[in-house]
Amino acid sequence: MAAPSTQKQYRLVRSGTQGPFTLQLVDAPVRAPGANEVLVKVHAASLNRRDVFVLGGGYPVGPRDSLVPLSDGAGEVIAVGPGVTRFRVGDRVAAIFFQRWLSGRASPDFLSSALGGQLDGMLTQYITISEQGLVTIPSGLSYEEAATLPCAGVTAWNGLFTRGHLQRGDTILLEGTGGVSSFGLLFGVAAGAKVIITSSHDEKLERARKLGAFGTINYKKTPDWEKPARELTGGLGVNQILEVGGKDSLSHALKSLSVGGHIALIGGLGGFGGDIPVMALLGSGSTASGIYVGSRADFEAMNAFIAEHHVKPVVDRLIPYSDAKAAFDLMESDEFFGKIVISMDR
Repeated sequence: MAAPSTQKQYRLVRSGTQGPFTLQLVDAPVRAPGANEVLVKVHAASLNRRDVFVLGGGYPVGPRDSLVPLSDGAGEVIAVGPGVTRFRVGDRVAAIFFQRWLSGRASPDFLSSALGGQLDGMLTQYITISEQGLVTIPSGLSYEEAATLPCAGVTAWNGLFTRGHLQRGDTILLEGTGGVSSFGLLFGVAAGAKVIITSSHDEKLERARKLGAFGTINYKKTPDWEKPARELTGGLGVNQILEVGGKDSLSHALKSLSVGGHIALIGGLGGFGGDIPVMALLGSGSTASGIYVGSRADFEAMNAFIAEHHVKPVVDRLIPYSDAKAAFDLMESDEFFGKIVISMDR
């Protein structure tokens, strides 16, 4: 497949280096791959809550007045540069969130290599990218499904498995039904865990039950939702929590945690912040981990699990590339379950 010399590309643009951006569709060049780079035709990209924060100017991206948004995307390798050994033309790939975090612990250098933030992202028809910043996608997934994996999927995997050491029979608590929580549900069920999930929408809870949730709680109807969470575990509490709510949910989540449990601190849907009761964690032998996506090694381990267990990501809506702004609006509305995907092929 020959690449054109130009493409239609979305960019976030603002006057100066602070404040909110506007989303614009522009003409941009397609750059041929250099040494150790590949050229990818992007077939699909997906949104995360982070992307709304970036658009609104509320997420650190450095002193930039323009960038290509979105960290998550999947596509096909259509050209390779000199020295490339990891991929060939025709390979199906997804980009990793942190382009320089390949394995092991995070470092400041790794954390400054996020797509759709410090680096231009995936809301583009073509991207030229280091071969080290890609993984092969599981053969059983479409491009649209694979595009959901880099941020939310790896975050859930890191929280539950890499840092949480999930075991069969564990009980997992998930907050809401967005990207990270939907992956937590799928991974937990596939791993033989019992999953409890919260939402303010009964219809979303019913959908979660159909995907294998063990228990569901409407937190609007039951504000002290830690009480039914503990009841569902016979009073013992949950072993694993993916904490995405932030300051509004943290205290409830901590009251749900079992002795020896693990809480993965991930997001701030209700605002970032909250207090960690150090003495309570010490006294119960529990642990709290700050989770910021994960490494390429995490991504590859997750992909092997997805292939083994035939996990299918939950895609709520496919939006055509020409209407990308609608995807941002839908993300802000919270009227979705799982992941929102933009298809370049529509």
